Amino acid sequence: MATHETLEELEADVGRQIRTLRKQAGITQEELARNANLSTGTIRNLETGAGSTLVTFISVLRVLERTDWLTTIAPPASVSPLELLDAAEKDRRT
Repeated sequence: MATHETLEELEADVGRQIRTLRKQAGITQEELARNANLSTGTIRNLETGAGSTLVTFISVLRVLERTDWLTTIAPPASVSPLELLDAAEKDRRT
């Protein structure tokens, strides 16, 4: 699926979502930084889309109790591909 958003726009959007979650949790950037073992500047950079690392992102998601976001990247398969192949084999034989 193609997107017309630039990397900078996507980064800013993720930052806005993190900021919204933080505010909904009722914590300051300083509290989030302390709980995630990061600097306040790092949180500010993440929230403004000024750059971040995957480790920072995951650390923040842990504090905000939103690591479920990570499962949306590649949700676990509900059916095993091997089971599908076995079923197809059985259908061909019958």
